[in-house]
Amino acid sequence: MMDPYPPSPRPPARDEGARRSLRIVLADDHPVVRSGVRMLVESNIAASVVAEASTPEELFAALDRVAADLVLTDFSMPGGNVVDGLSMLGRLRRRWPDLPVLVLTMAGNAAVLQSILDTGVRGLLNKSDALTELTLAINAVAHRRNYLGTGIRRLLDATSLEGGSARGPLSRRETEVLRLFTSGLTVSEIARRLERSVKTVSRQKMDGMAKLGLRSDLELYAYAREHGLLS
Repeated sequence: MMDPYPPSPRPPARDEGARRSLRIVLADDHPVVRSGVRMLVESNIAASVVAEASTPEELFAALDRVAADLVLTDFSMPGGNVVDGLSMLGRLRRRWPDLPVLVLTMAGNAAVLQSILDTGVRGLLNKSDALTELTLAINAVAHRRNYLGTGIRRLLDATSLEGGSARGPLSRRETEVLRLFTSGLTVSEIARRLERSVKTVSRQKMDGMAKLGLRSDLELYAYAREHGLLS
């Protein structure tokens, strides 16, 4: 006799690749770069870019709007209310402490690179290495492993072997102040933006210059240009 209540048909099996698809929020102020990175990511690993951003504020808005497994972001993105890449990364860390972050950068200064790492990002990759290392970096960071790009690791190792500056490496706050000062802000403007006293900012600027062996603002500007402090 035919069963009057046959079992409901089983739903089709969910695609395993789709289930494991990594949700990435991508941020870069250059649309051509975003397009190239997106194509590279989505064609080589089980991942999809669920949102794009061109400024820090757009990045924060995207993370409020969509669920993400990883943030892939440029370090230096002009625009919005965030004054510096280090401030942006610090804000990301505070608001989404468990979200893995992979940073792409053109910075070639060891102090800047170390300051980026000190914000708690999982991965750091030079843009010139992205084509060969990006998928490796994403897979590592997505699994909560740290990843340093070949070029960045080489630079940091060389700086370590050379002993760094005469008085030790720049602190994150010293690097932040020097970057903002050489970008054109005055000490008073930096103090207002970072919500520190003018005295504190001035001291951090002078301490940073002393560690670098710089004796004047002119030498500081030259150093910033030659060593990638602004990248």
